[in-house]
Amino acid sequence: MQRLFWVYILSSHKNGTLYTGVTNDLLRRLYEHQSESSPRFSARYQVKRLVWYEEHCTADRAIAREKAIKTWKRSWKIDLIEESNPEWFDLGRFLNG
Repeated sequence: MQRLFWVYILSSHKNGTLYTGVTNDLLRRLYEHQSESSPRFSARYQVKRLVWYEEHCTADRAIAREKAIKTWKRSWKIDLIEESNPEWFDLGRFLNG
């Protein structure tokens, strides 16, 4: 069984803060962000809504993509999100079926 990796973007409800991350378990990582299990960026800025994600077949590709997106202008990230999620739905709601 091939292991998969995800690059994802979360958004806050309050101020539109964006967080870009990478993980090998998207559901677990989303739960960690939403439960505020540690006082990190997502807890501090209430960044809990999954608005974009992309699957990769290797960790190296996912990490490279995450690093690239993190250097982008905010407007480019917004364009990326709105290409597939123009309404900014919380995609995390659809991950468990």
